[in-house]
Amino acid sequence: MNRLISLLFVAFALSNVYAQDAQFSQFYGSPMTLNPALTGAFDGTYRVGVVYRDQWRNVLENPYQTYSAAIDLRFGINQLRGKARDYAAVGLLFFADKVSGIDFSTNQIALNGAYHKSLNPRNTQYLSLGFQAAINQRNLNYEDLYFSDQFNGVDAYSDLSVEDLPSNNFTFADFSVGINYSYAPKQKAGFFLGLAMHHFLSPPVSFYDPTVDQTPENKLFPKYSAQFSLQVPLSERIQFIPRALAAIQGPHFVANAGASFRFQLSNSGGFALHVGSWARPVWDENNAFRMDAIVGMVGLEYSNVLFGVSYDSYLTDLTNTRQGQGALEISIAYLGNYDNDTVVCPKF
Repeated sequence: MNRLISLLFVAFALSNVYAQDAQFSQFYGSPMTLNPALTGAFDGTYRVGVVYRDQWRNVLENPYQTYSAAIDLRFGINQLRGKARDYAAVGLLFFADKVSGIDFSTNQIALNGAYHKSLNPRNTQYLSLGFQAAINQRNLNYEDLYFSDQFNGVDAYSDLSVEDLPSNNFTFADFSVGINYSYAPKQKAGFFLGLAMHHFLSPPVSFYDPTVDQTPENKLFPKYSAQFSLQVPLSERIQFIPRALAAIQGPHFVANAGASFRFQLSNSGGFALHVGSWARPVWDENNAFRMDAIVGMVGLEYSNVLFGVSYDSYLTDLTNTRQGQGALEISIAYLGNYDNDTVVCPKF
């Protein structure tokens, strides 16, 4: 039954792959996949981050796994005293998404670039523009797939299949752009708003070649997303951080909306606890609006190291048991030459 569930998930992914885009519940834990304009949007000179997501572990024989690793660097421009300080940034992103058991995977390497323009002499407002160029590879292991003509009529799928199968891997280029505005005065409420367009060239994503195999052209829908966040100081040691993310890709819609609190645990401000929760409504394949999951997050901040753990509790019952129908996500980030004087983007 577990293998059957895995095959059903992959069959759905292959037939609707143009509408699929991997996501992280801790979306600010992987900023370069969220919006290219967030490349270099941090307090420091470089940032290294990794995210791991483990989904449906107790439902599938092998869980659905997603990984991301990234590094981005920020360079100061116009650093004269009393002048506006602009920044340029570059980043390198690795991404992998895998359905184990039949080894259906997507691997990506992307190069990001962004420019952060200061809008006032106090450097409390920034307008950021970003671009991403990526190479993607998708793979499928045919050895773990079985077809109806392989059934021997008795007890096993042991016969040879005559299915005309395409190559089990292909590569395509992909491009994204984004813009982000931030207003973050010290000790006051901060405001952040970003817009991004992913896959704007609609690359073909089929294992079949339409010109050779005479199959319909299968292209990736462009994805349009908007991100919003506030940082509101409630006291010297407590911050309230509401945030929202919404994305539309073809006929599909997903949103994340909620809030977290940051509790400063040390006098210097270098040690803090983050606790938050948000909900994820979606427009699903049945053209119905429903609540997909409730997400809880706990994060620790120690100097220039950030650690976050979240868990998705899914509200959709896949197997009529609800056991294990969740997703565990872990994020770790390190900020090099951390500078707490300027806040360009929320940490969590």
